[in-house]
Amino acid sequence: MDLVLFDLDNTLLAGDSDHEWGRFLIEKGIVDGPDFETKNDEFFRQYKAGALDILRFLDFQLAPLAAHPRDQLDRWHAEFMDLKVRPMIGTPARKLVAQHIDKGSLCVIVTATNSFVTAPIAREFGVSHLIATELEELEGRFTGRPAGTPCFQAGKITCTEEWLARRSRRWEDFGATWFYSDSRNDLPLLERVSRPIAVDPDDSLRALAGQRGWPVISLR
Repeated sequence: MDLVLFDLDNTLLAGDSDHEWGRFLIEKGIVDGPDFETKNDEFFRQYKAGALDILRFLDFQLAPLAAHPRDQLDRWHAEFMDLKVRPMIGTPARKLVAQHIDKGSLCVIVTATNSFVTAPIAREFGVSHLIATELEELEGRFTGRPAGTPCFQAGKITCTEEWLARRSRRWEDFGATWFYSDSRNDLPLLERVSRPIAVDPDDSLRALAGQRGWPVISLR
């Protein structure tokens, strides 16, 4: 059996669910538009440049989740899926995931975006396993703080290995380990697997993939 890991934003999705969630909150009038948009866009620029302070970003990004009850958040998320997420899912991405599932691979979405935003998206792809930045909860409400290691950069390796350990698995148990990603931020995990695949990569990852002979594909 192979282990197949998929990044989500700008890899399986033709866009960034984290950033689009922020835009959705602005459009719904749930957050202060001008201030939130400025910060949302600036954090997104930092991410693309490989310079994101993940803890500062999480303080910003998780605050709206702590301000509302879960049932209201779930209703907003259902609308978000229809308006923002499903239009970002192309047929090639669905086919790629389905091909690996049909081969009997253990398929996992591994994303820095928090599990509240991404769990329904993983289900949309038919992927049963999600490794994401987890959220602290207290009495059924989000606190606005992450729980455990943020699933970002080298943290993706930490979170994946913790996930494997909970299932009494190791990297060595798999015939091959795959990771599909678009971003320089995912270099640690791309270097950890036996089959790194660059998907519609940013300029930095495209250049590195060329140097190392990694396959480059497009799902657009």
